[in-house]
Amino acid sequence: MTIVQPTLWDDLEARPGSAASVTSSVASSTARPAAGAHDAFTALRGHTERIVAHSSDRVAWLRARAAGITATDVARLASLRGVEAVVLDKRYGSRFSGNVYTEHGKDREPVIAAWVAATHGILPSAHLFHAATNRAHLATPDGVGHDRDGRLLLAEIKTTSNGWKRIPRHYLRQVWWQQYVLGAERTLFVWEEHDAFVPIADEPECTWIDRDDDQIRGLVALADTVLDRLRQSR
Repeated sequence: MTIVQPTLWDDLEARPGSAASVTSSVASSTARPAAGAHDAFTALRGHTERIVAHSSDRVAWLRARAAGITATDVARLASLRGVEAVVLDKRYGSRFSGNVYTEHGKDREPVIAAWVAATHGILPSAHLFHAATNRAHLATPDGVGHDRDGRLLLAEIKTTSNGWKRIPRHYLRQVWWQQYVLGAERTLFVWEEHDAFVPIADEPECTWIDRDDDQIRGLVALADTVLDRLRQSR
């Protein structure tokens, strides 16, 4: 889970009519799991063969992430300038090792994930997946499930000290990338606002974000540019 920090706001505006122009709401009953869904593997169905690692195996998980492009990397790919920043981090390692906001997010994620499972039937997941067509394209959604028609649903969980009028653009890029990697059409984006690390409400807020293939094509192109530059430097 990536946690929103007080200064992390993206200057780019959402395109009118795109999935970025989402309105916060409680998801409808159609998001509830079909009968018999009882664990993440049931919801994943044909996706288990694309599991690369599990976060409980920290060494394997970090090694796999370092070798590919994750949703966290893609969140920074707004332009070619972002490509250079991701290439440098992949080549030399990131200096960011966490802070009080990321620690708060780690503490709250299991609680929020339990709420998501209870209210929407999307179950917690800590698996790292690769895309069907490229093993270097990776994502770790916070939750997986499916609707009554068997379509895959994802969840992404955040904590924030800011009130939101719209979802920050860099988090939309994360969501779209996860949808591409897993082949999902919708993601329940869930956030819990806090004041000095104390949640301000009894329940988190949430909204559905739909897949945007135009955005995904652009992100895939930028991600492949990162991978090409890394290969050229070896």
